[in-house]
Amino acid sequence: MVGITSYGAYIPRYRLSRKTIFKAIGWFNPATAGVAKGEKAVANYDEDSITMSVAAAQDCLGGIERNMVGGFFLSSTTAPFLERQNAAICAKALALRPDIRTADYNACLKAGTTSMLAACDAVNSGSVANFLICAADTRLGKPGSNLEHTLGDGAAAFLIGSENVIAEFKGSYSLCHDFVDFRRTADQPFIKAWEDRWINVEGYAKIFTDAISGLLDKYNLNIADFAKIAIACPDIRTLQGIAKKLKINQDQIQDNLMNEVGNTGTALSLMMLGATLETAKPGDKILVAGYGSGCDVLFFEVTPHINNLPAKMGIQGHLKLKKELDNYTKYQVFRELVPVEVGIRGEDIPLTRMTMIYREGKSIACLCGSKCTVCETPQYPKRRTCINPECKAIDQMEDYYFYNLTGRINSFTADNLAFSWDPPGMYGLIDFDKGGRLYLDFTDCDLNTLKVGLPVKMSFRRKYIDKRRSVYAYFWKAIPCP
Repeated sequence: MVGITSYGAYIPRYRLSRKTIFKAIGWFNPATAGVAKGEKAVANYDEDSITMSVAAAQDCLGGIERNMVGGFFLSSTTAPFLERQNAAICAKALALRPDIRTADYNACLKAGTTSMLAACDAVNSGSVANFLICAADTRLGKPGSNLEHTLGDGAAAFLIGSENVIAEFKGSYSLCHDFVDFRRTADQPFIKAWEDRWINVEGYAKIFTDAISGLLDKYNLNIADFAKIAIACPDIRTLQGIAKKLKINQDQIQDNLMNEVGNTGTALSLMMLGATLETAKPGDKILVAGYGSGCDVLFFEVTPHINNLPAKMGIQGHLKLKKELDNYTKYQVFRELVPVEVGIRGEDIPLTRMTMIYREGKSIACLCGSKCTVCETPQYPKRRTCINPECKAIDQMEDYYFYNLTGRINSFTADNLAFSWDPPGMYGLIDFDKGGRLYLDFTDCDLNTLKVGLPVKMSFRRKYIDKRRSVYAYFWKAIPCP
């Protein structure tokens, strides 16, 4: 039996009301009033497709030994690098073993479902026991456009295996169409789209209908056989039309997350699939359809093992953890859509040494420190000598990871002089619950919420961008525990 053995999701903390967008720039295009409803998830200034994928994967892998993972795929149309494998960066941050298969899936919005099919094939062939896949996007719509309102940020992660399967993979059907709807070249930051009616009628409506009908015919199924159907169609009216044509009941349709999150691109279909699993029962059949240059349709059957799966933050957990971003200009600054004066301190980017990134990879990417095998004192960074003054053993260290540990604030400060994209800069000393101490930046919090003793967890974030050397530098930050 091959299928999903675990799942996870990530939705950024910030939510931007579409009314806020319309109030700021609706004067330029009053027609956007039709989509100025609800809110969308917005990645923080230090987040991107890599950091969100790592967060979703952490949710997915909670309680699972990392050495069990034999492959990792990252799906994204907004991955930071074109000639450095983004999946490899994620794998390093997740402390996955080095002898695994990794790949980036990009340039297509159905890359998430396509990578899931590839992972299922790899596990079914016996070449890989457990395959981790992630999908994430932070797509940009040009200011004043419908897409600026509807595009949202988010990520999903799934572990595919053959033991303790919670949702068995039963089959799939795919269509390939070079349908010209959304497009963007490597040098363009904004998504371009053809006429909405063309996309909805000739794209979503026909392609989804044909692909889902193809799967039903291929496996001699009826649409009524499915408890939940996740169709990654961001337009609600078109989705209703597809449901009517295929005779899908309203209670079968999985919410497309448009009202609270937005269209998350490659992650949308997988986030919807994750949402179905949060309420699924053994025996339920689930259909998920991903769209982009055609369509992938997959179907699963939930097994009794889903009752034994440890609790996840998932979609519902992250939906509850939100803070309104009530300033449209702040959103534009986060996305570097408007120039701002960063001052001398902001211009002083650290010299990025590629050799150090490679040599100190484990220490930087996954907070790998050391623990004394004599007295079991952990410390970061690695040292040959034990920091415990009563031990001081030499060369008696083993690797010890801090990335998945919780700690408490020992001390903190707010700095209005040091440059920050979201001032004031906040940082402090963290005492880990299992021993060890580390000085870290804080993110996803407000100054008035910080206090000594507050529990925090680690979050993989973008430290800075070195544009001169085409490098995105990543490290871990502390965020308050939910």
